[in-house]
Amino acid sequence: MIRHNDEFKVEIREHMRGGAGQVVVTNFVDKEELHNNARLFGQITLEPGCEIGVHEHNGESEIFFFEEGSGIYIDNGTEVNVKAGDVAICGPGESHGVINNTESTLKFVALIVLK
Repeated sequence: MIRHNDEFKVEIREHMRGGAGQVVVTNFVDKEELHNNARLFGQITLEPGCEIGVHEHNGESEIFFFEEGSGIYIDNGTEVNVKAGDVAICGPGESHGVINNTESTLKFVALIVLK
């Protein structure tokens, strides 16, 4: 099966996880297509000044591959600068968040894998 990019489901989430602004989530696949092994595989877009608030993952891991731009990744309370080409991993019981503190768009692929 092939799914073309004009067929992806796009969600706009206001103040995601308590963060500022809007987050655009482009779902590459439907949750059912992940067969209870994962719950998200898609691209996340943060415009300047937008963020995903710090939150904890329980019973799952989340992996980010930063595709475009730069920003701040909050890794268990520690702020780390990230840029295109970087990967961030948040394991079960850990917390993270992302802030676009730049004047450019920040895009990354997110995969949430269930434990």
